[in-house]
Amino acid sequence: MLHFAPYSLFSILALLACFLLVCVFEFVNGFHDTANAVATVIYTNSLKPRTAVVWSGLMNFVGVVLGGISVAYGLVELLPADVLSPPNGDPAVPMLISLFGTALAWNLFTWWFGIPNSSSHCVIGALIGIAVGDALLHTRDLGNSVDWSQIWKILRALAISPLLGLVGAGALYFALKHLVRDPALYQPPQGDAPPRGWVKGLLILTCTGVSFSHGSNDGQKSIGLIMLTIIGLLPATFALNPATAPDIAHIAERAAIAAPLLDAYDHDGLRAEALASAARLSHTQADHVVASQLRADLYEVVAGLKAVSASRAASGADRAVAARIGRELRPTVEYAPWWVRLLSALCLGIGTMVGYRRIVHTLGEKIGNTHLTPAQGASAELVGAGLIATAGYTGLPVSTTHIITAGIAGTMLGSGSGINRGMLMKIALAWICTLPVTIAVAASLFYVLGG
Repeated sequence: MLHFAPYSLFSILALLACFLLVCVFEFVNGFHDTANAVATVIYTNSLKPRTAVVWSGLMNFVGVVLGGISVAYGLVELLPADVLSPPNGDPAVPMLISLFGTALAWNLFTWWFGIPNSSSHCVIGALIGIAVGDALLHTRDLGNSVDWSQIWKILRALAISPLLGLVGAGALYFALKHLVRDPALYQPPQGDAPPRGWVKGLLILTCTGVSFSHGSNDGQKSIGLIMLTIIGLLPATFALNPATAPDIAHIAERAAIAAPLLDAYDHDGLRAEALASAARLSHTQADHVVASQLRADLYEVVAGLKAVSASRAASGADRAVAARIGRELRPTVEYAPWWVRLLSALCLGIGTMVGYRRIVHTLGEKIGNTHLTPAQGASAELVGAGLIATAGYTGLPVSTTHIITAGIAGTMLGSGSGINRGMLMKIALAWICTLPVTIAVAASLFYVLGG
C-alpha cells in the first residue's frame, strides 16, 4: 500500500502555476526550435504557413511517440537526487520557478530580436544552475554535488553538432551543385510562386525529416520538464510508474545487491546518502511505502550506481553489475504517460503557428548575403535531420536551432555568396552568453527561493 505526504495549500497553488508556466515555456519554445523545421518550406512558398505548421506538428508528435524518453531523463539527471524527489510540494516550487522563469525569460529576450537562440541551451543552463544553487544552499562541494560527467557529455554534443551541421550541409550543397544542374534548385523564391514540382516535394520531405527528428530529440526535453512538474504537483499519481506496480520485492532485491557495491567504492563517504537509501529499499515492506520517499531513494541509488559503473577503481564485473541494476531500477521512476507526449507536441506546434515569422525571416534572408535557395534549405535540413535523429536515439540532447542555422551558414559558404557577419555575430553571442547567463540566474533564484 502506497502512502503520500500531505501538501500545503500554497504548494498546490504554486505547482499549478508552475504547470501553466511549463506549458507557456513550451509554447515559446515553438517560436525558436520548431520554426526551424518549417522555415524553408514557408520561405520558399512550398507550403502555406498554416499547412506547414500543422504538418510539422504532426511529425513532431510522431517523433515524440517513437523517440523514447532517453533524452528527457538525460536532462533530468542533471539535477541532484534530492532536488528530483522532494518529500512534498514545497521544495519543488523554487526548482520549477527557477527553471522555467530563467529559460522563458531568455527565450523571449532573444526571440524579440529575431535571434535564433537554443531553447536546449536555456533549459540545460537552468538545470545546471539549479544543481549549483542546491550545492551552495546545502554547503556541499560542487565537485561532488553536481554530475559533471553528465554535464560535459551533454555540452560536448551541443558544441560539436553545429560544427557537423556547418561542414555537412556545406559539403552536401557543394556536391548537389555539381551533380544536379536544374536551375530551379538554385533560385531564391520569386514573389508568392512555389518552386516547381520535384523541388517542392524535396523541401516538404526535408521539412518532414527535421520535424520528426525534432520531436525525437527536442520534444523529449519538454517531456522531462512536464514530468518534473506533474510529479511535484501530483506525486500520488505520478511519482512512480504505474506500469511497474511498483514491484516492491523486485526493488528490495536489487537494492540488496546495490548496497555492498555502493559501500565498497565509497572510500570518501561521498555516497553515504545512496548507501542509506539502498538500506531502506532493501528492507521496504509492500504494506507501508511512501511514494515520494521510495522515488527519492531510488534516484539516490541509481545515481550512486551510475558513479560506480563509471569508477576506474571498480572491477569490470562490478561496473557491469552496477550498470545492470541501475537499468533495472530506472523504469520505476523514469517514464512518461501518453498524454504528456501529446501535450508537449501541442504546445510546440501552437507556439510555432503564432511566432514563426521572425525566425523564418532571419533564416531566409539574414544568415547569408543572398536569399536562401531551395538547394541550400534542403541541404541544411537533410543534414540537420540526420544529426538530430541520431542524437535523439543515443540519448544526447542537441539544439535544432544551432544545427539548422549552422547548416544554412555552411551552404552560404559552399555557394560562395558568403555570410552575414553581423547576424552570425548576434547568434554566436547568444550562443556564448546563454549558458553562463542562465546558470547564474537559475542558481541565484534557487538559492534565494529555496533558502
